[in-house]
Formats: sequence, structure tokens, C-alpha cells
Amino acid sequence: MNELQKVIQEIVDSGFTGVQLRVRDERGEWVGSAGVSKLGEPGAPPVNGHVRIGSNTKTFTATLVLQLVAEGKVELDTPADDYLPELGLDRRITVRMLLQHTSGVFNFTGEYFEDGTVAPGIPWQGQEWVDNRFRTYEPEELVRLALSKPARFEPGADWSYANTNYVVLRLLIEKVTGRSYAEEMERGILGPLGLSDTVAPTTQTGIPEPHAHAYYRYDETTVDVTEQNPSWISSGGDMISTTADLQTFISALVGGKLLPASLLEEMFTPEAKVGYGLGVFVQPTECGGTVITHNGGIAGHAALMYSTRDGSRTLTAALNYVDDAGLSLGAAFQQATQRLINEVFCS
Repeated sequence: MNELQKVIQEIVDSGFTGVQLRVRDERGEWVGSAGVSKLGEPGAPPVNGHVRIGSNTKTFTATLVLQLVAEGKVELDTPADDYLPELGLDRRITVRMLLQHTSGVFNFTGEYFEDGTVAPGIPWQGQEWVDNRFRTYEPEELVRLALSKPARFEPGADWSYANTNYVVLRLLIEKVTGRSYAEEMERGILGPLGLSDTVAPTTQTGIPEPHAHAYYRYDETTVDVTEQNPSWISSGGDMISTTADLQTFISALVGGKLLPASLLEEMFTPEAKVGYGLGVFVQPTECGGTVITHNGGIAGHAALMYSTRDGSRTLTAALNYVDDAGLSLGAAFQQATQRLINEVFCS
């Protein structure tokens, strides 16, 4: 497993502040970290530190929705408008389309088009975000902003990743259950799996200890943004977890402990354009296998979550870094994840 230590050190050398990695396979579990927890101070990141998991949150949210489908409270191919008539959603948008990012609704964090043009949404980058990072956004506010903008395409006609889909799903969960998103998360996933280090913070700004620090840079200024109000991303990416809890979650999910087999099949059936199922990417590996995955990054923190379909191998990781509006570590992030995937799932 020294090869894994080498890979995470290379990730740090490519510009990341720190990395925590957890790999489980038929030989057991390997855990390691590299880099530093805090800029300018020695000390590697804690091997099971808390991290903002960004869009890995979507897999948790999708699982809750599918649990409601299993309970007969929600139907995948029913118009979402049936559950949330107050939003005025296009009647053609189904629950499945929200889960799969095929609804066409505008992404409230901005739309980035193939020709390079951008339709801005809420401020989530630059000094404007840094100065207002403790502001509270209500989920309805984010959805209404998105619905006030032109749709990207007709419902079901294409695929485009939009955080809006998952905030609508949060409102659906709350409407159907009569409980808050955080309460339902505790009831459906966190409680049953004993994920005591995982939090759906909603508007809470802190992050439990221990944790590595997250940073954001604009102009020549670098700010510690470990504490922030994640309501700006809501259930599109607000959760906090650890590599151990993510490992437990993805193993339980693929192992059928959270959903019946028929719904798991639906969840893991990818759409054609990028291979997105219902809240997960179904990704081919370079050596001919397939992994179930979601990754996420949010202002200096990121998390990776991968598993084989049979659960025999899993990879979960947490990264801390200096983020910026140019997403300058984007390419390094892609290369790093590819290196890890090849090492864990193809060696």
C-alpha cells in the first residue's frame, strides 16, 4: 500500500494543502494522509477529519427520496409539481428528472454553456462570496431564483448538472414527510448506519473537530473559510462527513442496506450523456470495470467516494486546498482522482 502513500503525496505536490485517504479491499483497510492540516503549520491532516463533502450530499439526498419511493410516498415518474404545487414547476418535470439532472431547470449557482458564456446565479465565488459567507439563504429562495430564469432545455431533452434539482428534492422530502431535511436524514440514513460524524448542517457555520482547514484566495488575499454558512448550496452540497462515514455509507448503499434491489437498479442505471444515475455517477474504469461514485468540492474542502458495484473495494478521500474563482486546481483534481482510481480499482 506504499504506492497509495506515494500517490497522495503526489497530489499534495500538485498543489493541494492536504489529503486524507481510506481504501478498503479484500486485504483489509488502508488509511493515510499527506500534506498539512493548516497553512503555515506542520502536522498532517487528521486521518479521519471532518470535511465539507460538497456534492456527495446529492447521493444522500437521492437515497432519502428513493426510500420515500420504497415507502410508497413518492413516485419516480410523477410530476414533481404534484408534490410541490406552490413552486409552479413545469408539469413535465418528474421526480426522476430532478434526481438525474434531466429537468432542464436553471442552476442557481450559474449556468456554464458549451460556447464559454455564463449566465450568473447567486454569488458563490470571489470577494463578494467571502464577505457574505455567513449569509443565510432559504431553499425556496434558491429555487425561486432558478425558476425566474429561462430553462436550459425542455424537460427530459438533455442532461445538465444543476444544484437546483436537489434543492427542489429537499423541499419535496420535507413536504412529503412533514419533517426537516436534517431530521429525515437522521431517520433514514445517519441513525440506522450509526454515522455519528456526519452532519446535515443547513445553516450551522462550524465544523466539528478534528478537521483540516479550507481556504479561499481572491486578488492577493487568502482567507480561512473553514467556517461558513452552507445554506447557499443547501442540499446540493452542504453536508459534513469523514472518510470512515462515507465508506460506511457507500458500502451500505451498494450492499442493499438502504434501498430495495429494484430501486438500487434504477439508481445505478446511467443516462446516456455522462453516465449519471439517480444521485450517482456510474463510471467505467480504464481497466474495464465500473465504479459507483460521487465527488464534491466546496470552497477549499472536497471529498471523493467510490465503490465497486459489489462493494468489494471502496475508496473515500478528503482534500483541503486553497480555492479560487478560476478553479485553478480543477485539472490537478481530475488527474489526482484518476490516479487514485487506477491505483485502487485497476491494480
